[in-house]
Amino acid sequence: MDLDEVFKALADPTRRALLDRLHARNGQTLGELCEGLGMSRQAVTKHLGILEAANLVAVLRRGREKLHYLNPVPIHAISQRWISKYEHGRLQALAELKKRLEEDPDGP
Repeated sequence: MDLDEVFKALADPTRRALLDRLHARNGQTLGELCEGLGMSRQAVTKHLGILEAANLVAVLRRGREKLHYLNPVPIHAISQRWISKYEHGRLQALAELKKRLEEDPDGP
C-alpha cells in the first residue's frame, strides 16, 4: 500500500468531504455525490479518481451505474502506523477531555 498516495488524497478538503459522504451513506452514484457540492461532475470525477488511485474508494458497476464505496483499510493502516504505535492512549484521553470541556454547562 502506497501511503504517500493516501496522504495526498486526504490532503484535499473536497476529497475528505466525499469520504465523509460515503461514510454516512455508502454506495452512492456520481450524481448523488455531486449533490450540494457546487462543483461540476468532471471535477468530482477527478477527485474520485484520486481517491480510487489511493484505494480509499472502491467502485462497483451495476448496469450503467457506478456505485462508490468507502474503503477504510488505508486509513486504518495510517492509524496503525502513525497513531496507535505512539500515542493512542494519550490521544484518546485528550479527546475525551476536550469533549467534556466543550460540553454546554447548561445542557443535560
